[in-house]
Amino acid sequence: MTGQTGQKVRWGILATGGMAARFTADLVDLPDAEVVAVASRTEASAKAFAERFGIARAYGAWETLARDEDVDVVYVATPHSAHRTAAGLCLEAGRNVLCEKPFTLNVREAEELVALARRQGSFLMEAMWMYCNPMVRRLKSLVDDGEIGELRSVQADFGLAGPFPPAHRLRDPAQGGGALLDLGVYPVSFTQLLLGEPSDVVARAVLSPEGVDLQTGALLSYDSGALASVHCSITGGTPNSASITGSKGRIDVPYGFFFPDHFVLHRDGRDPQEFRADPADGPRASLAHEAREVMRALRAGETESPLVPLEGTLAVMRTLDTIRNQVGVHYPGESGGSEEAGGTGVTTGPAVTPA
Repeated sequence: MTGQTGQKVRWGILATGGMAARFTADLVDLPDAEVVAVASRTEASAKAFAERFGIARAYGAWETLARDEDVDVVYVATPHSAHRTAAGLCLEAGRNVLCEKPFTLNVREAEELVALARRQGSFLMEAMWMYCNPMVRRLKSLVDDGEIGELRSVQADFGLAGPFPPAHRLRDPAQGGGALLDLGVYPVSFTQLLLGEPSDVVARAVLSPEGVDLQTGALLSYDSGALASVHCSITGGTPNSASITGSKGRIDVPYGFFFPDHFVLHRDGRDPQEFRADPADGPRASLAHEAREVMRALRAGETESPLVPLEGTLAVMRTLDTIRNQVGVHYPGESGGSEEAGGTGVTTGPAVTPA
């Protein structure tokens, strides 16, 4: 189902956790959006969320939202272990879908969703809000225009200090826990936005007693000669910054590289040039940019966004699978073997260091 009816794009919200609340809070401020329904596994949770945001319909089952013909697009905000099921329900019922990141647990699930959306002719997009951020788009434009020459390296990290107890979602294998899928998806996606899919990957990790990664680092290699270093952690607060180096200069992105309010362009023989966000674009943490892109695409009759293309999402999932396969993180129901690892030129990394 592509396109939408009426003047406003009518949204359904699937799940009622923190991300759902953040997205809905930004969505209700958009004049061309209307949140018409919300669903949770329990009616009580759905009703409480509906009352909080003034939503007319609250459902105690995901299937009911998926079948609601008055919903133009569903935002899926469940834990990523449920993305395949939740987004699949909506796509099978003919809904358009914006699905939170990481898109799925693994590339196999991601490929299934993409194939389903294409069969249905429905719009599907990963909620990689970083790609829709005006400052990130400006940065990419500078790189694409050759302002720093040929790319030589990218460095990006995302780490939280924690500590997270064993019962926390981030340490639960059944919920796709670990640093890589929750946090590492950002540095990997940032790198692949600029360099594309790597030809080779080498990764190391420190695992928890539950078998999820507490800290992961990976070196991504490219046929062009470029290298990328990505790191994520749920055991230490890192700078959460990024740096892109080219043959003619460098771009440094300070804390919060995935939603920057400024970055600095360094070019050989010139003074540094600072780029700052336009206040008119709203708060730096706003999720409204990705919502606007979804609505623009729906009105244009597009089944995917050029800013967050499905092939790019699949490429990121292949890299994440490759890293997980190398460091030995496997989730319930997965084979635990190389069939879950995509990517090209996979190189087996060193032995995993236990926590």
